[in-house]
Amino acid sequence: MTGSTIAYIGLGSNQGDRQQYIDFALRAISQTVGIRLLRSSRVIETEALSLRPQPKYLNAAAEVETTLPPVELLMRLQQIESQLGRIRTEKWGSRTIDLDLLLYGDDIVINQGELCVPHKQLHLRSFVLAGLCGLCPERLHPLLKISFSELYKRLNGCNFAIDANRPQLISVAGMIGVGKTTLVDGLAKNLSAEGIFEEYDKNPYLAQVYAGRKDLAFDSELYFLSSGVRQLSREALLPGRVYLSDYIFDKTLMYARSWLETTVLRRYETIYAEQKQNVASPVLVIYIYDTVEHCLERIHRRNRRYEQGIEPGFLKQQQNWYNTLCDNWKACPVIRMSAAQCETDEQVRRLADEIRYYLPEMENVRCNY
Repeated sequence: MTGSTIAYIGLGSNQGDRQQYIDFALRAISQTVGIRLLRSSRVIETEALSLRPQPKYLNAAAEVETTLPPVELLMRLQQIESQLGRIRTEKWGSRTIDLDLLLYGDDIVINQGELCVPHKQLHLRSFVLAGLCGLCPERLHPLLKISFSELYKRLNGCNFAIDANRPQLISVAGMIGVGKTTLVDGLAKNLSAEGIFEEYDKNPYLAQVYAGRKDLAFDSELYFLSSGVRQLSREALLPGRVYLSDYIFDKTLMYARSWLETTVLRRYETIYAEQKQNVASPVLVIYIYDTVEHCLERIHRRNRRYEQGIEPGFLKQQQNWYNTLCDNWKACPVIRMSAAQCETDEQVRRLADEIRYYLPEMENVRCNY
């Protein structure tokens, strides 16, 4: 096709014969003048992203070659939706078919009326990214400059929506000595955000526990638990305001399971479950990882006396905890980075720019899918 452009279209259906609607839509796209259907991804079933119960969706993506300009292409897609019984009644409502223009050309960004390419929350939608990963996994997001395969990995199969009415808590996770506090300090300055730092220096039991006083481990873990609840409670954090914490609240349970005997641990787990309900969930987790050897070097350089006896095996255990926690995390996206990727001021600035796409300040365009 002379003067043609490659574009990507998202397809979704959660009413009637969903597969048939997907098939009809692909056929209609291929029969539209000015559009050539090149290929389509496999169809997957996903939960609806909605505040009220809805049937599950079938979703896919299509790669097309088109001579139509983007606005006209969108208009043709909407005509196909109407032909297949799509009735627009509410945002995120059920529909027979949903056709969205995901990408148009190379690195083209469009913000024109109701047309928003790429969508501001595309990077938060597994049901969209899965289809794109089936067609162009290494293609870069036009704005974030990150591959769709990497963006998809961050979601662990979930779908999220930016909500300006909740605290914008970003939690940095990683084993001792990886550089969490330094990173939070740098990001907080770049984002004009408030830093929240774990109160390990105020814990009156911690040094004695590291020295071998296991009888004080329960008191030490309760201190960290109560401190975390106080710092990260929904009442303490304001809706819409950005916060960065140098720990993820859930790690308190990981530490307790390493220090406490079974009977005491059960008591702790009961208290933890009750208190966790009061804690604000992060909108983004940044998981920083490094080698055990590098973390031990940092621990020795900062020279906190009670940390000098930390063994490599303990850090390796922590590394395994965090890997498991982040691999199974479903509450928000997880950005995984090596410590070497966020050491310099320029690296931290770039990470801060990336984080903005996960915050309400970037959500300033009318887009409905």
